[in-house]
Amino acid sequence: MAARGVAILVGAGDAIGAAVARRFARGGYTVCICRRDASKSQGLVAELRAAGHDVHAFSVDARQEAEVQGIFARVEKEHGPVEVCLYNAGSNVNKPLLDTTEKLFFKAWELACYGGFLVGREAARVMLSRGRGTIFFTGATASVRGGSGFAAFSSAKFGLRAVAQAMARELGPKNIHVVHLLIDAGVDSEAIHQRMKAAKGIEASDIPPDSLTKTSSIAEAYWFTHQQSKDGWTHELDLRPSVEKW
Repeated sequence: MAARGVAILVGAGDAIGAAVARRFARGGYTVCICRRDASKSQGLVAELRAAGHDVHAFSVDARQEAEVQGIFARVEKEHGPVEVCLYNAGSNVNKPLLDTTEKLFFKAWELACYGGFLVGREAARVMLSRGRGTIFFTGATASVRGGSGFAAFSSAKFGLRAVAQAMARELGPKNIHVVHLLIDAGVDSEAIHQRMKAAKGIEASDIPPDSLTKTSSIAEAYWFTHQQSKDGWTHELDLRPSVEKW
């Protein structure tokens, strides 16, 4: 399959990020996985390279402007034009209001919202020069509803959603597709399994089938929106299991 360009995935961990890496590698893209510690993605890189895909991992702190600018410059120079960008970073902080310190509130905003702005801006900078591209942002229930204990996280995710909306309105007419994927569900991942066990004593084997959203389903939603014809673009898409209350 001929190379389609580069998909750069920022904040790409072992769940959603890894699933998106697999899907876009399978779709013919050179995949650049970016996270704070690139060594944590070496297993995934080895897996995908063994399957014949062109995949690379980089260490980057998305909260640092110079690092974000540097990684885009490096990827463009070493691997080719960035056609797809995912921003997936965020810290799901749940704290009572009076226990939410200034530092915690700021760090939640800095990672989920500010980092998204920096990555989205630099993706737009390289894409606008070619007049094409897709920029993805991973949202959550907290993007549209501020739940009890989520003052920090929901404010950050609300902010990221606003950044994505503003970008979509500005960049859409310039042929840059901006997508905010709102995941209104628990994600079927090891981190969520551990959280459910700690909170409710539920073992992963006891979780009812299809009650959590699979990372592969999320990756397919990103792939679907990326393939859309420009006369029918989706900006925001919400995903949830059929049993989820909403």
